[in-house]
Amino acid sequence: MARTPTPHNEAVAGQIAPFVLMPGDPLRAQRLAEAYLENVEQFNGVRNMLGYTGTYQGNPVSVMGSGMGMPSIGIYSYELFNFYGVESIVRIGTAGGVAPSVRLRDIVLGMGACTDSNYAHQFNVPGTLAPIADFGLLRRAADAAERLGYPARVGNVLSSDVFYNDDRTAEQRWAKMGVLAVEMESAALYLNAMRARKRALTILTVTDVVSRGEALTAEERQESLTQMMEVALSLATPDLNA
Repeated sequence: MARTPTPHNEAVAGQIAPFVLMPGDPLRAQRLAEAYLENVEQFNGVRNMLGYTGTYQGNPVSVMGSGMGMPSIGIYSYELFNFYGVESIVRIGTAGGVAPSVRLRDIVLGMGACTDSNYAHQFNVPGTLAPIADFGLLRRAADAAERLGYPARVGNVLSSDVFYNDDRTAEQRWAKMGVLAVEMESAALYLNAMRARKRALTILTVTDVVSRGEALTAEERQESLTQMMEVALSLATPDLNA
């Protein structure tokens, strides 16, 4: 923790909780902190990547934006795990449905993160590295969604480097392999957690299904994101983040 503050995070040791929620949008991080946490203090504003720490039901929780894409979440999650003593990061975001069975408003728990990125190359393993979630977080999230009565699916997501893909058939080929949804960050988060021997999970809300031309309205998105947040905050318990 002696390497704090960093060029990307002005927090000092002790300002960030062991449990961190990471939406992509820093303004969403601000809204979530204000809506769900008590005794909130801002710990970061560098590059407008807002970060806050407060409590939820007496448990310390931090919320910080990750930005878009694997290079961005790769930087922020690396520093949180390795410089700030963070034990668990839960990415909370939106995704496009890929599998034909996936519906709008579904909550997707990313058991694994397929990717078209070269992020894992840095680890120089003699084969293909599979970015996977922490099973403890995954199991608790699945149990919480079931208890709350929210539609949740567990499986592979696709973390893509490409938002506007020139190959219009790519999504169909991922769907053929059972991939549930597409987003842009989880593989890097999982790989950083695996390397640091820490915990990570992605919880996503399906807000559009391009193959069917479906998308949630702004009001519908907010309602569904609230359900995702309830599932994510159920994981903020001391026994999981000690």
